[in-house]
Amino acid sequence: MNNKLDVNTKFLPLNKKEANLRGGEQVDFVLVTGDAYVDHPSFGTALIGRILEKEGFSVGIISQPDWRQDRSIKIFGEPRLAFLVGSGNIDSMVNNYTASKKPRRTDGYSPGGNSGLRPDRALSVYVKMVKSAYPDSAIVIGGIEASLRRFAHYDYWSDSVMPSILVDTKADMLMYGMSENQIKTLAQGLAKGWPIHKIKDIQGTCYLSKDLPKKNKYTLLSSFEEVTSDKIKFAETFQIQSKEQNPFIGQTLVQKHGDEYLIQLPPTKPLSQTEMDEIYNLPFTRTYHPRYKNAGGIPALQEVEFSVTDHRGCFGGCSFCAISFHQGRIIQNRSEESVLKEIQLMTKQPTFKGYIHDIGGPTANFRNVACKKQLTSGACKDKQCLDPIMCPSLEIDHSEYLSILRKARRIDKVKKVFIRSGVRFDYLMADKNTPFLEEMCEFHISGQLKVAPEHVSPNALKYMGKPDRKVYDNFVDKYKKTNEKLEKKQYLVPYFISSHPGCTLDDAILLAEYTRDMGHNPEQVQDFIPTPGSLSTAMYYSEVDPRTLKPIFVAKSQKDKSLQRALLQYRNPKNYELVYEALKTAGREDLIGHGPNALIKPKKRPYKK
Repeated sequence: MNNKLDVNTKFLPLNKKEANLRGGEQVDFVLVTGDAYVDHPSFGTALIGRILEKEGFSVGIISQPDWRQDRSIKIFGEPRLAFLVGSGNIDSMVNNYTASKKPRRTDGYSPGGNSGLRPDRALSVYVKMVKSAYPDSAIVIGGIEASLRRFAHYDYWSDSVMPSILVDTKADMLMYGMSENQIKTLAQGLAKGWPIHKIKDIQGTCYLSKDLPKKNKYTLLSSFEEVTSDKIKFAETFQIQSKEQNPFIGQTLVQKHGDEYLIQLPPTKPLSQTEMDEIYNLPFTRTYHPRYKNAGGIPALQEVEFSVTDHRGCFGGCSFCAISFHQGRIIQNRSEESVLKEIQLMTKQPTFKGYIHDIGGPTANFRNVACKKQLTSGACKDKQCLDPIMCPSLEIDHSEYLSILRKARRIDKVKKVFIRSGVRFDYLMADKNTPFLEEMCEFHISGQLKVAPEHVSPNALKYMGKPDRKVYDNFVDKYKKTNEKLEKKQYLVPYFISSHPGCTLDDAILLAEYTRDMGHNPEQVQDFIPTPGSLSTAMYYSEVDPRTLKPIFVAKSQKDKSLQRALLQYRNPKNYELVYEALKTAGREDLIGHGPNALIKPKKRPYKK
């Protein structure tokens, strides 16, 4: 076989010619994605494709089809079993627009970082294309856009409640979560000749029905029409959905949309360590397809090319994060051997420079389940592991993670191992048994550590699900003393969110005073973006806290958002007028002046002759 053909067969096929090189005229599954094809386990399309390949099925990938050209969805013809459709690693609306709803200029998941290669609401557009070309083909939707939009949900970009994306697309099935087990079970069923509309027992899936479930116990949620017309019912319904995302004791959830029912079966069981190891041991090339080389490659690969996914899931409970709605609150991890083996493979790549960019997950130092109970009963329905206080049953232990870091940095050709996926500092501070902080400062930081206190106001932190300011202050102090002991000059870069639901102008001013006192002008500031699937988004839309149904203030107007953001960067001369207005509005003229506590100087009086 010549070199060109050999390169093509190392990747999953992107066209009929590449598919034919693997044998057979018709592929079993066609995967449609809004991302460029990167054959790396951090990219969902590659991961699902490699799993199907291992199970003995043939696949073809249609990457970023041109939605203006019908033929772009016909590259492989009709698959033998099904189309598997996703919009990419990020919700297409989040990918295409900023918090102020302006089009983004770049797309890290496209060749050369160029924007405009995926449509808005890509999942719906792609399914429509498939249905038009192959009306009788089975269609399964999945990935982050499908997962977080599986129920009736608030959509920030249209400022409306939208129906389940399964109702919108009329696909045959929706897979939510990471979907490895679901796709294997479905593929085996379809291969046996089972019609997809009769497969209604796979955990981690949703389907539509004209009838209510007959076998399973279920909870009937407020209908799409009800949550659209009543914000309190929207909030109540979201809270029920959140509580039932339990793979062991969660009930089937049913939400009526018009004359049909959306039925969500409970989440799939957590993957075992053996299953996790098998997935990450699949023969990924760990790079982008050669077709993108002339365009400059795929920017999103840079952060993950030499990073290792140590685990999945998060029990942090941050209100603005939808990971618990997608990956779940139960940590699933890989073995130490599997992680180290992947690092050894990285060192053999020609582009490896000696640096492992990250070993972690959604939260780097959450290596294990919060408590053993979660392995049989799942996460608690009515309380969080860390908020508002740490649960007494929480098992705090960095020893396994430390062991992996120590062995990783001793691997030949590895110069340094970074921790970039973020640490939960309250969990770190509670560890009295390991030298994790000291070793992190000594070996795994280069000049600065990014952390996410998000805010300092008790009121704002309450709604964010973040620890009290005192915890962060204690961490800052301990971090500083640790670096002094090590004779290192390393700094903290705090990450803050402006305009989070519940955060008032007074809260924003308190945060501005905090940044004044610490002598730091925050660079890492993000306006809150209401993305589907998070508690904070439910707060934003309903203007109540779904946990209590008590009303809260929400900065919805562009002016309110601008005032809060400007306060976080009050030193910027461009923000002067907004900061001045904010302080006047809040009755805080004491912060306008020349004294050490002032945020800004008074306005200059016009010169009089």
